[in-house]
Amino acid sequence: MSKTDKPIAYMQRTRDYYLALGYGAPYVWASFADVPFTPLAKPLAECTLALVSTAAPYQPDKGDQGPGAPYNAAAKFYEVYAQPTAGTPDLRISHIAIDRDHTTAEDPASYFPLATMKDAVAAGRIGKLADRFFGLPTNRSQRTTIEVDAPALLALCRENGVDAAVLVPNCPVCHQSVSIAARQLEEAGIATVIMGCAKDIVAHVGVPRFLFSDFPLGNAAGRPNDPASQAATLAMALDLLETAQLPRTTRQSPLKWNGAADWKDDYSNPAKLTAVEIARRKRAFDEGKATAKQVLNS
Repeated sequence: MSKTDKPIAYMQRTRDYYLALGYGAPYVWASFADVPFTPLAKPLAECTLALVSTAAPYQPDKGDQGPGAPYNAAAKFYEVYAQPTAGTPDLRISHIAIDRDHTTAEDPASYFPLATMKDAVAAGRIGKLADRFFGLPTNRSQRTTIEVDAPALLALCRENGVDAAVLVPNCPVCHQSVSIAARQLEEAGIATVIMGCAKDIVAHVGVPRFLFSDFPLGNAAGRPNDPASQAATLAMALDLLETAQLPRTTRQSPLKWNGAADWKDDYSNPAKLTAVEIARRKRAFDEGKATAKQVLNS
């Protein structure tokens, strides 16, 4: 496997990055030996599916959240939410650590595949979508995800008569959060599939089904402005939802990123940063933490 074909080791990369910024003990990622697994109870064409996202509803009073926006801690959310699947919800991902050097989040369909899922319903591939989609916080506290966020998501899925769920993370911690949530949904009898870009994190947690797209973070639902890529990515996830026989079933999308070839070497790589840039990023990170704390306590 060539360097460009090998997935980014996000756990090691983020560990090295934050150590370079001057922070102490590395983050300990969640990991479980046993993985629950729930087969679909009926054909997908008869199922009600939920979409679970880590994207945030747009808040016009919270600063820049548009395409190419820098990290915006003020736009974070801290509780599971539900919004109608009808219409065209305005969700953004400026509040999380996507790959801002190689993607701009200009196309919501690359990280929030609601429209693509609606097309699958119209084609008869999916029975129906739940009346609401759900937002899951990007929470570094595994205890909060396990004890608060995942149970809240499960309650909403039950309330909406969900048979199965498609979970779409964005940043590294997002991948951990949705993996923990998927485990709880499966334990409760709801089949799940994760569409993501951080292979090592999802595998480390241990999940039932995972469709891996080797794209920059923020594009788990397909390449931006490429409806064919987005439809193909969802189709692969749905196939996996139907056909997986055992937990820890991972399939890799054959689709290739069509941007710069060096994106994997760039993401949060301290070896490519000057001392001045490292200091700037540390200041920005500290400011972001302070803003997030203020939002959480307000």
